[in-house]
Amino acid sequence: MNEAQQFIKKHQLSADEINIDTVVKDFLNEMNAGLSGDESSLMMIPTYIEADKQLKANLPVIAIDAGGTNFRTAKVHFDDNMKLIVEDLKNGKMPAVDEELSKEEFFRAMAAFLENSKDYSDKIGFCFSYAVEIFPNKDGKLLEWSKEVKAPEVIGQMIGKNLLEAMGTPDKHVVLLNDTVATLLAGQAATAGKQYDTYLGFILGTGTNTCYIENNKNITKTPELDANDSQIINIESGNFGKAPRSDIDLLFDSQTKNPGRYTFEKMFSGGYLGGLCTAALRVAANEGVFSGESKQNVKELTELSSEEVNKFELGVDMQQNRLAQALANEEDMNYARQIIEAIIERAAKLVAANLAAVIMQTGKARSAERPVLMTIEGTTFYKLKNFQSMFEDFLKGYLSGDNQRYYEIVEVENSSLVGAAIAGIVN
Repeated sequence: MNEAQQFIKKHQLSADEINIDTVVKDFLNEMNAGLSGDESSLMMIPTYIEADKQLKANLPVIAIDAGGTNFRTAKVHFDDNMKLIVEDLKNGKMPAVDEELSKEEFFRAMAAFLENSKDYSDKIGFCFSYAVEIFPNKDGKLLEWSKEVKAPEVIGQMIGKNLLEAMGTPDKHVVLLNDTVATLLAGQAATAGKQYDTYLGFILGTGTNTCYIENNKNITKTPELDANDSQIINIESGNFGKAPRSDIDLLFDSQTKNPGRYTFEKMFSGGYLGGLCTAALRVAANEGVFSGESKQNVKELTELSSEEVNKFELGVDMQQNRLAQALANEEDMNYARQIIEAIIERAAKLVAANLAAVIMQTGKARSAERPVLMTIEGTTFYKLKNFQSMFEDFLKGYLSGDNQRYYEIVEVENSSLVGAAIAGIVN
């Protein structure tokens, strides 16, 4: 083995260190504990949103998408042919990413985006991509921030109510939903007429999360639900706490804003992958994997973004790439690539275990004629070098034999806005 391979083995960074059967089993155990109200790293949040309500034409709705980095608003309706009509789309930066904001500043910043559209409709579909406890009125209380948002006073606050107050429109109706829920609804609407046994929503962009449809009878922590119905469950899968972490994962986690929280997300999502790779490369430099000049340059590197790491792997814009410029010779370049490739392959296996567990939890998709539809969104999933093909290899490997299940993957443009609009119209 060369120095990079020895380093990967020593620090247990390869996909071979992940037993997918064990991770699936642990994920399922955490899901069921969360549904029962027992201690679990998976919140399993009821959304009170059903996945089978009929979409109606020509009902206006204000759609909002508060994502990992972007904040978008639009006026939306579906025309007579159920074609999505989006008007006055506005794109901005998610408040409190670049600087810490107070509660008042945070909601005032959101309300400012909506000043020109707030009279368009009394219905607001709000895709809010953070951990929120949803109430039967479909407003929600923020449980905690992820993705490095800095607005601590907002934790514990009702999101819809505070937004409406900041807008000066307290009588409007807000339906709050997660981006994975919006993605699931958007995929379902985009494939209307095709037969699927069930639906999942999955995000792998700045952060990661998963949702699926669960029978109410299994959500025993909320006994007042109608046991004959079902609803979408927001898993908050980025916080899964049973994945096997290496010493480098632990080191990187200790350097983030919320150590010990969303540790699964920190192993592969776009908001963290660059930082994790930087941490691994610095350790490799300290342990003498790289030659003298490269060693010092890598030790002095400030945190790389996931985009920089991916471009390095793809060989794109190498003259502007900080990692490429830090490495003095071809051997060091190859060693860095091998370390990053190991982390990406491990990420693909972890994500496959995540989605395999959710598919198994549904108990469905046993027939090729009625697969599960997985609506998947996020640049990390689709753009990270070789990620999707490795993910599907791992997933197909697990979903075979006794675990045979069938799936399709679909991507829907503007899924968060589309899903937010759907939820605002039908609820």
